[in-house]
Amino acid sequence: MTSGSWTETHAVSSPSYKLWHLDPDTEYEIRVLLTRPGEGGTGQPGPALITRTKCAEPMRTPKSLKIAETQARFIAVDWESLGYNITRCHTFNVTICYHYHKTNQSKADCLEMDPKAPRHVLGNLPPNTNVSLKMILTNPEGRKESDETVIQTEEDGMRTTSQPYYQGFQWPMTTNDYVSSWNLKIIGSLDPNEYDGSEASLNETATTITVLLKPAQAKGAPISAYQIVVREINPHRARREAGGGECYREPVTYQNAASAGLPYYFAAELPPRNLPEPLPFTVGDNKTYHGYWNAPLAPRKNYNIYFQAVSSVEKESKTQCLKLAFKGKPFEFKICNDSVFYWVIRKLAKKRKDAIGNTRQEMTHMVNSMDRSYADQSTLHAEEPMSVTFMDSHSFSNRYENHTAAAENSRLLDIPRYHCEGTESPYQTGQLHPAIRVADLLQHINLMKTSDSYGFKEEYESFFEGQSATWDAAKKEQNRTKNRYGNIIAYDHSRVILQPMEDDPSSDYINANYIDVSGDGYQRPSHYIATQGPVHETVYDFWRMIWQEQSACIVMVTNLVEVGRVKCYKYWPDDAEVYGDFKVTFVEVEPLAEYVVRTFTLERRGFNEVREVKQFHFTGWPDHGVPYHATGLLSFIRRVKMSNPPTAGPIVVHCSAGAGRTGCYIVIDIMLDMAEREGVVDIYNCVKALRSRRINMVQTEEQYIFIHDAILEACLCGETAIPVCEFKAAYYDMIRIDSQSNSSHLKDEFQTLNSVTPQPQPEDCSIALLPRNHDKNRFMDNLPPDRCLPFLITIDGESSNYINAALMDSYRQPAAFIVTQHPLPNTVKDFWRLVYDYGCTSVVMLNEIDLAQGCPQYWPEEGMLRYGPVQVDCISCSMDCDVISRLFRICNLTRPQEGYLMVRQFQYLGWAGHREVPASKRSFLKLILQVDKWQEECEEGDGRTIIHCLNGGGRSGMFCAISIVCEMIKRQNVVDVFHAVKSLRNSKPNMVDSPEQYRFCYDLALEYIETS
Repeated sequence: MTSGSWTETHAVSSPSYKLWHLDPDTEYEIRVLLTRPGEGGTGQPGPALITRTKCAEPMRTPKSLKIAETQARFIAVDWESLGYNITRCHTFNVTICYHYHKTNQSKADCLEMDPKAPRHVLGNLPPNTNVSLKMILTNPEGRKESDETVIQTEEDGMRTTSQPYYQGFQWPMTTNDYVSSWNLKIIGSLDPNEYDGSEASLNETATTITVLLKPAQAKGAPISAYQIVVREINPHRARREAGGGECYREPVTYQNAASAGLPYYFAAELPPRNLPEPLPFTVGDNKTYHGYWNAPLAPRKNYNIYFQAVSSVEKESKTQCLKLAFKGKPFEFKICNDSVFYWVIRKLAKKRKDAIGNTRQEMTHMVNSMDRSYADQSTLHAEEPMSVTFMDSHSFSNRYENHTAAAENSRLLDIPRYHCEGTESPYQTGQLHPAIRVADLLQHINLMKTSDSYGFKEEYESFFEGQSATWDAAKKEQNRTKNRYGNIIAYDHSRVILQPMEDDPSSDYINANYIDVSGDGYQRPSHYIATQGPVHETVYDFWRMIWQEQSACIVMVTNLVEVGRVKCYKYWPDDAEVYGDFKVTFVEVEPLAEYVVRTFTLERRGFNEVREVKQFHFTGWPDHGVPYHATGLLSFIRRVKMSNPPTAGPIVVHCSAGAGRTGCYIVIDIMLDMAEREGVVDIYNCVKALRSRRINMVQTEEQYIFIHDAILEACLCGETAIPVCEFKAAYYDMIRIDSQSNSSHLKDEFQTLNSVTPQPQPEDCSIALLPRNHDKNRFMDNLPPDRCLPFLITIDGESSNYINAALMDSYRQPAAFIVTQHPLPNTVKDFWRLVYDYGCTSVVMLNEIDLAQGCPQYWPEEGMLRYGPVQVDCISCSMDCDVISRLFRICNLTRPQEGYLMVRQFQYLGWAGHREVPASKRSFLKLILQVDKWQEECEEGDGRTIIHCLNGGGRSGMFCAISIVCEMIKRQNVVDVFHAVKSLRNSKPNMVDSPEQYRFCYDLALEYIETS
């Protein structure tokens, strides 16, 4: 700024650079400085470029538009002083447009106002006439219009002192003679002159508005009730409402209004004793008042708020009303079609909070009241430097509200609510990007994703990019080799300072920063350390940091090599290794499908102490982009949280640069804590705060969106793992039918599972939908997504490499299962190609042979048969209860030098075609254990298992889910059926597709626990 109080220096590595966070219509001076590495230093700044930013669209229409005085021939209008924070430009115009119509006279005109004058008089008006007027604020980039207000001019000769105003009452027509007296029975009065706009509206959040209610002056009859009415305003219709408008005498609840499509509803009814004096009232606080639900307001809709007083005298009722406030959308958007107003109440997963597992309480209910006609939305670009940091703003005074008895009657939301602290400037932290209630998160994300995620794009691009603090220590010549990337290095103010070694003052540097976390009830200074993946030169420094900071957990969110590039040096041993004066000894490893847990002991020469350090290595992050689903990462985060001792030092988190994936992990972990403790998430300001501690934390817009999706999934699904020791009691509680709802916690959990199961779009299954592959699909619904397909490798004439099958993770191994349909007559060859190409050592058959449904026998009963390029030799056959076990030796005739593969088929006979689940829990569990035992015996346990049923869905999914749960019980001592099925459904949505099959998974878990 040419005359401002702040300057900034940006490191630039390209010939073009985009400056963000600038103010509209502001002059800036920009200079270029050349910096040369090494001893070259920094040169003098070049010539100044003086430039001015464009104006931005006005923030909103002027508030406090009110009628100051009304006479027969003129109306005086007042409005608030218009500052730059509203106009967003130093050049602007204020216009008042008005129109009226009488029998022989009508007029419409617009008058330019003096922007500095807070009052204007409209003159030459006819008496006793309704005049409609509105105010327009314009600048070169846009305009904002207020709602129309209708006011009636007085009769000539009348005085306001002799004719008071009463809403809903029409005075008798008079001549222009002076009126001396009126005979009127007054039964109650809400005086609109008692309110001015700025006073009535006290505070706004995304889903609420707080207004000031003042008691009516009852003259001759008592007030029997006060009512708050909310009316949705359609922005496409030019409304001409009077200051008070027609009163709403017919009570309508929110639910009835929504089902009937009415634009208004009663948000509350209050007895007079509750309003002895002026008191604030929050519209949208989600409580229930005298049977009326005060529903949260939709963030991007317009509402008028009305206050009504009902009086009674001589069996006559009178309703007085006035318009209290207007709540408008914070951002402007376009509406493509007619608005569709709907509401959905969704029960979410029950979170097991009880340590004993006696009850499975509801985690939350989510109310989704949104307008699906949003097609576009604008987000403000300009933002002043943060005056209140995320960490400060969440040190929290008590933001929980007491639940009254009336609120408890409302079953729509049972989490604490958060009120953003209101401030005058719209650019303070918490107003432009306020915290989002968990109950509003789904709606918020859906809105942000409209118009090709335009909302997320604008929000992410508003973050400051690049260096925002000094990093002199990192730039020292002797420290350059300690940085993997020259532009992702440690800020001075938050860097981890190592205890320097003798005769080496630069040995205090490591490319790592403390990330502070604090919140209500969970103050954890420097709870994380964000760092790069060690390079060869810094392995010793890395273990020095682990020892010095007394860290017990290392979180690694990268692989050693990705796309042929080294991302991290292997800083841990396979056995034991000495790094300087530290000895690191490998203890054990626990490989899982999406992450690996390694345990080490750490010792230091001269110290009589042995520490245990666990490394949690997340391997499920793809080389490009972000994980397709957050299920695995959320499980990983919970495992780290559970394993970190309460007395340990900071959790050390690293990827390759220590910025993108590292930032994602830390933000998600912090936000999950905040969601649980406060019922809100503040993702934007959390990312902003992390970037003040380390450069460019959360590096891409895609990662920013993924964080939102991950937190939403965690909030929707809740914590569903049950310790083995509590499982039996918890399960019996889950299946108990509630007499009022005629449902159970288990049924509710299955409904939640269905609601969070992703449904593939046609473009996700493009290969299965190719015309040449149509006859390879038994059913055209529930096709395998492209990303899960096992493409056939062995060539068979002109046959394509497609087969209707999907790769699935087991508990310990990625892509360990292949689920598929029973082979069609024309896909038997493809089936055996699949078995050979993917080294499958087990085939599990869960359906019956049925030629009518195209399910032929696809194996030789004895001897040898050839299926295309694959030769299958039946070695043996045996039967044990409900399982026929056949051993095959197969070889690929196009590649005979590869030898043969031994494959065992398990044909299960205990599941009739008409039954949802097997007849015997014990026999099905025996099948799973037989397959598991065979897998361990052959191919060193690395062979895959093919599971097939009629459609490769429900039955196959149930086998995989129970197999995962049994392994989970054996390895972790917990049962999490929900997580097992959710993980499978991420790849194919018809896995375990009925409530009976879902319950059977729980039954098998209990059977396995009791028989183990």
